[in-house]
Amino acid sequence: MECWNCQAETHGAPFCPACGKIGARAPGATWFDVFGLTPTVDVDAAALDAKFRELSLKLHPDRFATADARERRLSLEQTSALNTAYQTLKDPAKRVAYLLSLHGVDLDADQGEGRVTMAPEFLMEIMELREALDGARQRRDLDAALRMAEEVKRRKAAALDEAMAALRTLLSNPDAGEAKRTAAQALGQSRYFARFLQEVEAMEEEALA
Repeated sequence: MECWNCQAETHGAPFCPACGKIGARAPGATWFDVFGLTPTVDVDAAALDAKFRELSLKLHPDRFATADARERRLSLEQTSALNTAYQTLKDPAKRVAYLLSLHGVDLDADQGEGRVTMAPEFLMEIMELREALDGARQRRDLDAALRMAEEVKRRKAAALDEAMAALRTLLSNPDAGEAKRTAAQALGQSRYFARFLQEVEAMEEEALA
């Protein structure tokens, strides 16, 4: 991608290496590209935080308050992209979902090729868990709900670990279709467990109100 100011090749960097002008995001750039990373499951959290702080200072719109309209616009666009990239990559579950999206999987899709259909037996298990939680709620049995939550927390963490392991396989072998399916199912399970835990948290807040 060429710099708008001097036409030097920028390779999608936030600033032109030749003239130092702020640049536009390259078409097709990923959130990993924002931080100069290759797509990976395992992100160094401390290094990500440090790079985020560094880029936040360099790209902050206040630094471009007296610049021309183009640079002010690019600063806003780059800052918005930086914030979204950081929020996505710092959270393991969001990072896994994003990596899956780069491989054509969309857990939020209701239809289309990227849609994920959860295993019927898992959905049945979730339904039974919710029924048990409803029973505890009706009995005002917070202790029972918290015991269920402890087990679900363990299973949520295990599901996310499984998704990450499968994604490592997929990233090393893009043709590993089974690894992609495993990662999608495991992340889907983790999301269901997360929603269950939110319900328990809401029940706990009600009890303490």
